[in-house]
Amino acid sequence: MKREILINAAPRETRVAILEDGELVELLVDRPEARRMVGDVYLGKVEAVLPGIQAAFVDIGTEKSAFLHASDLVVPEADADDDDDDDEEEESDETEAPTQRGRSKGPPIQDVLKRGQELLVQISKEPISTKGPRVTAQISLAGRFIVFMPHGSKVGVSRKIGERAERLRLRQLVREVKGDSSGGVIVRTVGEDVTQETFARELATLRNQWKRITRKVQFMRAPAMIHRETSLTRGIIRDVFSTKVDALTVDSKAVHQEIVEYLKGIAPELMDRVKLYEEAVPLFDTADVEAEIRDIFKRRCDLPSGGYLIIEPTEALVSIDVNSGRYTGKKDPEKTVLRTNMEAAREIARQLRLRDVGGIIVCDFIDMEIKGNREKVLQELRTYLSRDRARTKAFAVSDLGLIEMTRQRVRQSHLQSMTTPCPTCRGTGRIFTPETIIRRVERSVRRMGLEGKRDALVVRLHPDVAYYVLEQEPEFTRKLGKTLPFSFELRDDPLLMPDDFRLVVKSAGRDVTQQYAVA
Repeated sequence: MKREILINAAPRETRVAILEDGELVELLVDRPEARRMVGDVYLGKVEAVLPGIQAAFVDIGTEKSAFLHASDLVVPEADADDDDDDDEEEESDETEAPTQRGRSKGPPIQDVLKRGQELLVQISKEPISTKGPRVTAQISLAGRFIVFMPHGSKVGVSRKIGERAERLRLRQLVREVKGDSSGGVIVRTVGEDVTQETFARELATLRNQWKRITRKVQFMRAPAMIHRETSLTRGIIRDVFSTKVDALTVDSKAVHQEIVEYLKGIAPELMDRVKLYEEAVPLFDTADVEAEIRDIFKRRCDLPSGGYLIIEPTEALVSIDVNSGRYTGKKDPEKTVLRTNMEAAREIARQLRLRDVGGIIVCDFIDMEIKGNREKVLQELRTYLSRDRARTKAFAVSDLGLIEMTRQRVRQSHLQSMTTPCPTCRGTGRIFTPETIIRRVERSVRRMGLEGKRDALVVRLHPDVAYYVLEQEPEFTRKLGKTLPFSFELRDDPLLMPDDFRLVVKSAGRDVTQQYAVA
């Protein structure tokens, strides 16, 4: 598989596109006003401790207080066999602090934290929707080849290094480097072929970084940022750029120079794969990815054979519906359905990465009669999900033909971060029809009539609704007027939303919409 990284750097925005076999699979965007926060370390102050949900809210200086669960407190690690694959730590996405599986259950949070207490925490999930950031007290510092956890003690290996013999070799290598000193270490995926000397050098660097953090804490008052995670560009170089990436192309001389200088210290053998793009045509246009970036905000996603996906994000989950569309196959309906579902499985895995969708996801594939075919689709989905840097888990096909899955969510999706709810439909994607608006106007005006009002009334409508009355209900004003104790007239107002209207008392110019408008 050919992998490429494209970096488009502008003064107010940096975009990173990751391509696999010429197809866009991942997009990362960084802007000054929406800087990535995962991995940042703060000195926070406990605002409230909630024993009922075993959590606390911590003021770290952001707009909303951070959420800290009891499971993210520092607790002594239980003794365990480090060679047990089920108990190892796991490498996460490019900036998120790794998490531990099977954590030891610590004391109740109210016995550990008190209101007003200062606490060193690290952001593990950015603010999403109405929620503030999520933080952990289990600090981790990521290098290129290893992750150092000052409060840990175990040695782990990324699950993406599959061979058991290699895992055991790496564990032993890092144990020798670590010695009896404190702190836990995780070997990252790119550390597979690294020498013992390189591990030792990086571990020393990360330990010195931790010392600087602890020294800085002594001179700061909460809330305060203590350590900022590396920039998007450096993070990509550190976490993604390896011998498995064929080329990295960047269109900014300054960023190109920064990358070259950074690689001199961590991976000089990769410098010849870095290219500076200096053509007049924009880099993303040359690579033909701008159109794909625009498409990630659409509900519909077409499949090669003629089928399509409908992707609907909601507050609770993301639903994905698979449709056969114009593809009807030739003779065997089951083969037709299988082919569409297999294409959908591959595209779903790509779209989740590309749109950076997280949380609970429900995929409604086309019904299949043969159990073996259902298993093929599930396996295809899992195979392509394995390429994702975020943690994913797809469960077995349900009795209703649904595949439920989860994808690690550490920040807002591109849809949430790069768009805003429509002021007309207020995020529903629908507006009332002109006929519905006129019926609402009719009920509201009749309500005013029942109260015995005598002042003349002006009803302001969007031009589309006024045109509907003119064309479809020309007798509306005359017929309704016969039943009222006051006169009224309709006027178009292009400044109104398409499904909005205003009731204005003519003599006083007073808006009484809120008082009389009904559903």
